[in-house]
Amino acid sequence: MSDLLTQAEYQAIAQDLDFPRTAFIDGKYRAGSGATFMTINPATGKDLAEISGCNTADVDFAVSKAREAFEQGHWSKRHPSERKDVLIRLCKLITRNRRELAVMESLDSGKPILDCETIDVPETIHCIKWHAEAIDKIYDQTSPTGDDAISMIVREPIGVVGAVLPWNFPLMMLAWKIGPALAAGCSVIVKPAEQTSLTALRVAELAHEAGVPRGVLQVLPGDGPSVGEPLGLHMDVDMVSFTGSTETGKRFLRYAADSNLKKVVLECGGKNPAVVFDDAEHLDHVAEHVVNAAFWNAGQNCSATSRLIVHKSVKAPLMERIEARLRDWKVGDPLDPGTHIGALIDAEHCKKVRGFLDKADQGEGAFVFPVIYDVSKDDPKARDEIFGPVLCVIETASNDEAIEIANQTDYGLAASVFTANTRQAIRAARDIRAGTVTVNCYGEGDIATPFGGYKQSGFGGRDNGIHAHDQFTELKTIWIDLSDPTSGDHVG
Repeated sequence: MSDLLTQAEYQAIAQDLDFPRTAFIDGKYRAGSGATFMTINPATGKDLAEISGCNTADVDFAVSKAREAFEQGHWSKRHPSERKDVLIRLCKLITRNRRELAVMESLDSGKPILDCETIDVPETIHCIKWHAEAIDKIYDQTSPTGDDAISMIVREPIGVVGAVLPWNFPLMMLAWKIGPALAAGCSVIVKPAEQTSLTALRVAELAHEAGVPRGVLQVLPGDGPSVGEPLGLHMDVDMVSFTGSTETGKRFLRYAADSNLKKVVLECGGKNPAVVFDDAEHLDHVAEHVVNAAFWNAGQNCSATSRLIVHKSVKAPLMERIEARLRDWKVGDPLDPGTHIGALIDAEHCKKVRGFLDKADQGEGAFVFPVIYDVSKDDPKARDEIFGPVLCVIETASNDEAIEIANQTDYGLAASVFTANTRQAIRAARDIRAGTVTVNCYGEGDIATPFGGYKQSGFGGRDNGIHAHDQFTELKTIWIDLSDPTSGDHVG
């Protein structure tokens, strides 16, 4: 992207920002019918903007406009290359406004500007661009048949999609959903987290400027009961894609059962292990990845490595390196480009995270200092998703025990394995029940690799890659009879 600015320069940009304050429905900003609410800077506790919230009436109106746009083919029936061109223009507009979006994201979520500038905004652009470029390069299929028939297997856009976003990666999760959904030809209604509505609203405005037709991308701010539940229960919403807590994800399955059996895709929580075997090499490298995995985004990450399962023979030297590296991670003002750990999202979440801490003085205000605990495999800290800067260390006596402990969780989103033995690495990667397993590193793959979980970490589909396109489409078989109807042996 571009070089980082100084803290004073970011603060100057923040002073000049014009925050969106209403829903984006049918191609323009318009006030919602629900209660207004404040979006707050987590780092300072000060109000950023009063947002006009939405309710069931707004959901009904937005769904009607989304359905109208879909059925009339303003977007769904446009040539794939035309949809691609529009989304490429959106990427250019996000690039042009990248600094505004990065600062807005930092203020609204408490995320370090370092991450917003170098990870979140660039990855948002890259994601939308990748799916845009894939639009006119995804081929459908024909199946093997006899000479008297042709069978076509085609993807069709699923229709009206409700996309429900989390607060921890507002821009990136927006891109993960609207990139493939818009590429597939769907109409999308976004419900951002009420804590972080600003950047989704701004991107919707940019999308309309880029040429996304009215009704095709709409953003409805508001809380779960006011917007999320009506979307989940709506009879004319064809699909909901949700990222967030497992508890809330289960609600959307109930909403689908109680309405039209709409498709539901869930990407939920995690209690992810980093497994370090007795033959792990380059412990400085291991420590770097473990610290990044556990404390990036203040641990507010569903794929965060919150459990370090380490063989006793390498534990002491590894922990020395982890603690030394962690000393370089500054906690403080998110607009300071030297900050690695910003504020937690709100007071309620701070209270939850602090409930797991042994000492009350391990944070100030909305900031929680990173902590490391030695725990047993049955300790609540080692089993519950904390979603904060807390790393639990579990010592093991064997590599087999390490894999067993890694799987002792209701979740199965991500895991890492560190070993010098290739056979052992592949065996461990197969044995760990998780949607993504990295070897000798931490990560989630890249935009081309599917991301999602096993067990209570996920359901119904995968983000990223071609698999993300597939989840926003219906698969149709078209069977064409080529036999001669006068011969008496035509195919039925």
